[in-house]
Amino acid sequence: MILGPTASGKSALAVKMAKKINGEIISADSRQVYKGLDIGAGKITKKEMGGIPHYCLDIVSPKKIFTVVDFKKCADKAIEEIFAKNKTPIIVGGTGLYIQAIVDNIVLPEVKPNWKLRKELEKKTTEEMFKMLKKLDPERAKNIDAKNPRRLIRAIEIAKALGKIPNLAVKPPSWEFLQIGLKLPDEILKKNIEKRIKKMLKGGLVAEMKKLRKSGLSWKRIYELGFEYKYPALFLRREISKDEMLSKMLIENRQYAKRQMTWFKRDKRIKWINFSSFSLSPRFFSSIL
Repeated sequence: MILGPTASGKSALAVKMAKKINGEIISADSRQVYKGLDIGAGKITKKEMGGIPHYCLDIVSPKKIFTVVDFKKCADKAIEEIFAKNKTPIIVGGTGLYIQAIVDNIVLPEVKPNWKLRKELEKKTTEEMFKMLKKLDPERAKNIDAKNPRRLIRAIEIAKALGKIPNLAVKPPSWEFLQIGLKLPDEILKKNIEKRIKKMLKGGLVAEMKKLRKSGLSWKRIYELGFEYKYPALFLRREISKDEMLSKMLIENRQYAKRQMTWFKRDKRIKWINFSSFSLSPRFFSSIL
Protein backbone atom coordinates (compact mmCIF):
# COMPACT_ATOMS: atom_id res chain seq x y z
CA MET A 1 0.00 0.00 0.00
CA ILE A 2 1.47 3.34 -1.08
CA LEU A 3 0.07 6.51 0.47
CA GLY A 4 0.99 10.11 1.07
CA PRO A 5 0.02 13.69 0.24
CA THR A 6 -0.99 15.00 -3.16
CA ALA A 7 1.83 15.47 -5.69
CA SER A 8 4.22 13.19 -3.80
CA GLY A 9 4.72 10.70 -6.66
CA LYS A 10 2.55 7.82 -5.45
CA SER A 11 1.21 6.68 -8.83
CA ALA A 12 4.63 6.60 -10.52
CA LEU A 13 6.13 4.62 -7.65
CA ALA A 14 3.21 2.17 -7.68
CA VAL A 15 3.76 1.37 -11.36
CA LYS A 16 7.50 0.84 -10.82
CA MET A 17 6.84 -1.38 -7.84
CA ALA A 18 4.14 -3.37 -9.67
CA LYS A 19 6.66 -4.19 -12.41
CA LYS A 20 9.22 -5.18 -9.80
CA ILE A 21 7.02 -7.50 -7.72
CA ASN A 22 4.46 -8.75 -10.29
CA GLY A 23 1.70 -6.56 -8.94
CA GLU A 24 -1.50 -4.85 -10.06
CA ILE A 25 -2.81 -1.54 -8.77
CA ILE A 26 -5.97 -0.50 -6.92
CA SER A 27 -6.63 3.25 -6.85
CA ALA A 28 -7.71 4.66 -3.48
CA ASP A 29 -8.68 8.13 -4.64
CA SER A 30 -12.16 9.51 -4.01
CA ARG A 31 -12.30 11.47 -7.29
CA GLN A 32 -10.39 9.27 -9.69
CA VAL A 33 -13.30 6.81 -9.56
CA TYR A 34 -15.29 9.30 -11.67
CA LYS A 35 -15.35 9.20 -15.46
CA GLY A 36 -14.32 12.45 -17.11
CA LEU A 37 -12.37 13.72 -14.10
CA ASP A 38 -8.99 13.19 -15.73
CA ILE A 39 -6.95 16.38 -15.58
CA GLY A 40 -8.38 17.85 -12.38
CA ALA A 41 -8.20 14.59 -10.45
CA GLY A 42 -4.63 13.95 -11.57
CA LYS A 43 -5.66 10.61 -13.03
CA ILE A 44 -2.87 8.40 -14.32
CA THR A 45 -2.82 8.08 -18.12
CA LYS A 46 -2.72 4.83 -20.12
CA LYS A 47 0.87 5.58 -21.08
CA GLU A 48 1.87 6.19 -17.45
CA MET A 49 0.25 2.88 -16.43
CA GLY A 50 2.93 1.08 -18.39
CA GLY A 51 0.65 -1.87 -19.09
CA ILE A 52 -0.13 -2.46 -15.41
CA PRO A 53 -3.87 -3.11 -14.78
CA HIS A 54 -5.57 -0.53 -12.54
CA TYR A 55 -8.77 -1.12 -10.56
CA CYS A 56 -11.39 1.20 -8.98
CA LEU A 57 -10.47 3.86 -11.50
CA ASP A 58 -12.78 5.62 -13.97
CA ILE A 59 -15.80 3.49 -13.04
CA VAL A 60 -18.76 5.77 -12.25
CA SER A 61 -20.49 8.87 -13.60
CA PRO A 62 -19.74 12.10 -11.69
CA LYS A 63 -23.49 12.61 -11.50
CA LYS A 64 -23.58 9.80 -8.93
CA ILE A 65 -22.29 9.87 -5.37
CA PHE A 66 -19.58 7.26 -4.79
CA THR A 67 -19.17 6.46 -1.10
CA VAL A 68 -16.51 4.73 0.96
CA VAL A 69 -18.92 1.77 1.14
CA ASP A 70 -18.85 1.59 -2.66
CA PHE A 71 -15.06 1.84 -2.65
CA LYS A 72 -14.61 -0.97 -0.15
CA LYS A 73 -16.77 -3.28 -2.26
CA CYS A 74 -14.73 -2.39 -5.36
CA ALA A 75 -11.39 -2.81 -3.59
CA ASP A 76 -12.30 -6.09 -1.88
CA LYS A 77 -13.37 -7.56 -5.21
CA ALA A 78 -10.20 -6.30 -6.92
CA ILE A 79 -7.95 -7.76 -4.20
CA GLU A 80 -9.55 -11.19 -4.66
CA GLU A 81 -9.18 -10.98 -8.45
CA ILE A 82 -5.52 -10.00 -8.22
CA PHE A 83 -4.69 -12.76 -5.75
CA ALA A 84 -6.51 -15.25 -7.99
CA LYS A 85 -3.95 -14.38 -10.69
CA ASN A 86 -1.12 -15.05 -8.22
CA LYS A 87 -0.18 -11.40 -8.30
CA THR A 88 0.28 -8.80 -5.56
CA PRO A 89 -2.33 -6.07 -4.98
CA ILE A 90 -0.84 -2.60 -4.59
CA ILE A 91 -3.27 -0.04 -3.20
CA VAL A 92 -2.24 3.53 -3.94
CA GLY A 93 -3.88 6.82 -3.07
CA GLY A 94 -4.30 9.74 -0.74
CA THR A 95 -7.89 9.34 0.49
CA GLY A 96 -7.33 8.39 4.12
CA LEU A 97 -10.78 6.99 4.82
CA TYR A 98 -10.60 4.71 1.77
CA ILE A 99 -7.26 3.32 2.90
CA GLN A 100 -8.42 2.86 6.48
CA ALA A 101 -11.53 1.03 5.28
CA ILE A 102 -9.28 -1.60 3.68
CA VAL A 103 -6.47 -1.80 6.24
CA ASP A 104 -8.80 -2.05 9.24
CA ASN A 105 -11.57 -3.88 7.38
CA ILE A 106 -14.17 -1.42 8.51
CA VAL A 107 -17.76 -1.68 7.36
CA LEU A 108 -19.57 1.63 7.20
CA PRO A 109 -23.33 1.80 7.79
CA GLU A 110 -25.40 1.99 4.62
CA VAL A 111 -27.53 4.97 5.56
CA LYS A 112 -29.87 6.04 2.76
CA PRO A 113 -29.81 9.67 1.61
CA ASN A 114 -32.05 12.03 3.57
CA TRP A 115 -32.95 14.49 0.82
CA LYS A 116 -34.90 16.83 3.10
CA LEU A 117 -31.96 17.11 5.48
CA ARG A 118 -29.53 17.58 2.59
CA LYS A 119 -31.51 20.52 1.22
CA GLU A 120 -31.46 22.15 4.66
CA LEU A 121 -27.73 21.58 5.08
CA GLU A 122 -26.90 22.90 1.61
CA LYS A 123 -28.03 26.35 2.78
CA LYS A 124 -25.39 26.34 5.54
CA THR A 125 -21.71 27.21 5.33
CA THR A 126 -19.04 24.57 5.91
CA GLU A 127 -18.22 26.28 9.23
CA GLU A 128 -21.83 25.92 10.38
CA MET A 129 -21.99 22.28 9.31
CA PHE A 130 -18.70 21.49 11.04
CA LYS A 131 -20.05 22.94 14.31
CA MET A 132 -23.14 20.75 13.92
CA LEU A 133 -21.02 17.65 13.38
CA LYS A 134 -18.85 18.41 16.42
CA LYS A 135 -21.98 18.36 18.58
CA LEU A 136 -23.42 15.25 16.93
CA ASP A 137 -20.25 13.17 16.67
CA PRO A 138 -17.05 14.73 18.06
CA GLU A 139 -14.94 11.71 17.06
CA ARG A 140 -15.88 11.96 13.38
CA ALA A 141 -15.26 15.72 13.50
CA LYS A 142 -11.65 15.10 14.54
CA ASN A 143 -10.64 13.56 11.22
CA ILE A 144 -13.06 14.92 8.62
CA ASP A 145 -12.14 17.44 5.92
CA ALA A 146 -13.86 20.45 7.49
CA LYS A 147 -13.91 22.31 4.17
CA ASN A 148 -15.57 19.59 2.13
CA PRO A 149 -19.35 20.24 2.12
CA ARG A 150 -20.22 16.85 0.60
CA ARG A 151 -18.41 14.91 3.32
CA LEU A 152 -19.79 17.12 6.07
CA ILE A 153 -23.35 16.62 4.81
CA ARG A 154 -22.87 12.85 4.63
CA ALA A 155 -21.31 12.68 8.11
CA ILE A 156 -24.18 14.69 9.62
CA GLU A 157 -26.68 12.52 7.74
CA ILE A 158 -25.17 9.34 9.21
CA ALA A 159 -24.81 10.82 12.68
CA LYS A 160 -28.46 11.90 12.73
CA ALA A 161 -29.62 8.50 11.48
CA LEU A 162 -27.53 6.44 13.91
CA GLY A 163 -27.01 8.81 16.82
CA LYS A 164 -23.30 8.74 16.00
CA ILE A 165 -20.98 6.76 13.77
CA PRO A 166 -20.41 3.50 15.65
CA ASN A 167 -17.16 1.64 16.20
CA LEU A 168 -16.58 0.52 12.63
CA ALA A 169 -13.79 -2.05 13.01
CA VAL A 170 -15.64 -5.37 12.84
CA LYS A 171 -12.92 -7.99 12.46
CA PRO A 172 -9.28 -8.31 11.45
CA PRO A 173 -8.76 -8.04 7.68
CA SER A 174 -8.26 -11.21 5.66
CA TRP A 175 -4.89 -10.00 4.35
CA GLU A 176 -1.74 -8.50 5.81
CA PHE A 177 -0.84 -5.02 4.60
CA LEU A 178 2.43 -3.15 4.39
CA GLN A 179 1.80 0.60 4.36
CA ILE A 180 4.49 2.74 2.74
CA GLY A 181 4.17 6.49 3.24
CA LEU A 182 5.92 8.96 0.92
CA LYS A 183 7.42 11.94 2.70
CA LEU A 184 8.89 14.95 0.91
CA PRO A 185 10.56 18.08 2.30
CA ASP A 186 8.01 20.91 2.45
CA GLU A 187 9.75 23.03 -0.17
CA ILE A 188 9.91 20.17 -2.68
CA LEU A 189 6.27 19.28 -2.07
CA LYS A 190 5.24 22.93 -2.57
CA LYS A 191 7.13 23.03 -5.87
CA ASN A 192 5.54 19.75 -6.96
CA ILE A 193 2.08 21.08 -6.15
CA GLU A 194 2.71 24.32 -8.08
CA LYS A 195 4.10 22.41 -11.05
CA ARG A 196 1.11 20.06 -11.00
CA ILE A 197 -1.49 22.83 -10.86
CA LYS A 198 0.15 24.80 -13.68
CA LYS A 199 0.35 21.62 -15.76
CA MET A 200 -3.38 21.02 -15.17
CA LEU A 201 -4.28 24.51 -16.32
CA LYS A 202 -2.04 24.33 -19.39
CA GLY A 203 -3.30 20.83 -20.14
CA GLY A 204 -6.94 21.88 -20.50
CA LEU A 205 -8.48 21.83 -17.01
CA VAL A 206 -10.91 24.66 -17.79
CA ALA A 207 -11.98 22.87 -21.00
CA GLU A 208 -12.49 19.65 -19.03
CA MET A 209 -14.66 21.53 -16.55
CA LYS A 210 -16.71 22.99 -19.45
CA LYS A 211 -17.21 19.47 -20.80
CA LEU A 212 -18.50 18.30 -17.42
CA ARG A 213 -20.92 21.22 -17.39
CA LYS A 214 -22.16 20.37 -20.90
CA SER A 215 -22.71 16.77 -19.81
CA GLY A 216 -25.43 17.98 -17.47
CA LEU A 217 -23.58 18.52 -14.18
CA SER A 218 -24.90 21.39 -12.10
CA TRP A 219 -22.54 24.10 -10.89
CA LYS A 220 -23.17 22.87 -7.36
CA ARG A 221 -22.06 19.35 -8.23
CA ILE A 222 -18.98 20.69 -10.04
CA TYR A 223 -18.02 22.62 -6.89
CA GLU A 224 -18.40 19.39 -4.87
CA LEU A 225 -15.87 17.61 -7.08
CA GLY A 226 -13.04 19.57 -5.47
CA PHE A 227 -11.17 22.84 -5.71
CA GLU A 228 -9.52 21.79 -9.01
CA TYR A 229 -12.99 22.15 -10.53
CA LYS A 230 -14.52 24.75 -8.23
CA TYR A 231 -12.08 27.55 -9.01
CA PRO A 232 -11.98 27.03 -12.80
CA ALA A 233 -15.79 27.10 -12.61
CA LEU A 234 -15.73 30.38 -10.68
CA PHE A 235 -13.24 31.75 -13.23
CA LEU A 236 -15.48 30.69 -16.11
CA ARG A 237 -18.41 32.41 -14.40
CA ARG A 238 -16.25 35.54 -14.10
CA GLU A 239 -16.42 35.55 -10.31
CA ILE A 240 -12.63 35.40 -9.94
CA SER A 241 -9.68 36.33 -12.17
CA LYS A 242 -7.19 33.92 -13.74
CA ASP A 243 -4.53 34.91 -11.19
CA GLU A 244 -7.00 34.41 -8.32
CA MET A 245 -7.90 30.98 -9.70
CA LEU A 246 -4.27 29.88 -9.68
CA SER A 247 -3.59 31.40 -6.27
CA LYS A 248 -6.61 29.78 -4.63
CA MET A 249 -5.87 26.39 -6.17
CA LEU A 250 -2.30 26.50 -4.86
CA ILE A 251 -3.43 27.46 -1.35
CA GLU A 252 -6.15 24.79 -1.25
CA ASN A 253 -3.76 22.09 -2.49
CA ARG A 254 -1.16 22.94 0.14
CA GLN A 255 -3.78 22.91 2.88
CA TYR A 256 -5.15 19.61 1.59
CA ALA A 257 -1.67 18.06 1.66
CA LYS A 258 -1.33 19.12 5.31
CA ARG A 259 -4.70 17.56 6.18
CA GLN A 260 -3.67 14.33 4.45
CA MET A 261 -0.47 14.14 6.49
CA THR A 262 -2.37 14.88 9.70
CA TRP A 263 -4.63 11.91 8.95
CA PHE A 264 -1.82 9.52 8.02
CA LYS A 265 0.43 10.43 10.95
CA ARG A 266 -2.16 8.98 13.32
CA ASP A 267 -1.37 5.50 11.98
CA LYS A 268 1.88 4.31 13.55
CA ARG A 269 1.95 1.23 11.27
CA ILE A 270 2.96 3.32 8.26
CA LYS A 271 6.62 3.04 7.23
CA TRP A 272 7.71 6.43 5.93
CA ILE A 273 10.38 6.90 3.28
CA ASN A 274 12.07 10.08 2.14
CA PHE A 275 10.97 10.05 -1.49
CA SER A 276 13.33 12.85 -2.53
CA SER A 277 16.28 10.44 -2.23
CA PHE A 278 14.48 7.22 -3.09
CA SER A 279 15.34 4.33 -5.40
CA LEU A 280 13.79 0.89 -5.92
CA SER A 281 16.90 -0.95 -4.84
CA PRO A 282 17.21 -4.30 -3.01
CA ARG A 283 18.24 -2.24 0.00
CA PHE A 284 14.89 -0.46 -0.08
CA PHE A 285 12.89 -3.71 0.00
CA SER A 286 15.00 -5.13 2.82
CA SER A 287 14.50 -1.92 4.84
CA ILE A 288 10.70 -2.03 4.73
CA LEU A 289 10.15 -5.80 5.13
